[in-house]
Amino acid sequence: MATYRKKPVAIEAEQLTRENAQRLADWSGSRWCSLYARGDRGEDISHLVIRTLEGDHRADLGDWIVRGVEGEFYPVKPSIFAATYELVEDPVF
Repeated sequence: MATYRKKPVAIEAEQLTRENAQRLADWSGSRWCSLYARGDRGEDISHLVIRTLEGDHRADLGDWIVRGVEGEFYPVKPSIFAATYELVEDPVF
């Protein structure tokens, strides 16, 4: 069996927080399903649901929202993100 290495690919990503949840939902365009919030005015964001190529996936606070190479969006848990991605200082897209 042959061995393969994943090609290095630059992606855009941001970690989901209460403060940026609405902006990230807007950034993903029509690919997000629902932004869930608690509180009288919906000010306490709890999570959002993103429509991915594999179906709907929940993104919790602290998860990373990634835009892939074909414009698809998906959530990534912090430990997986840290093991898989590193910051690119001068990205070329």
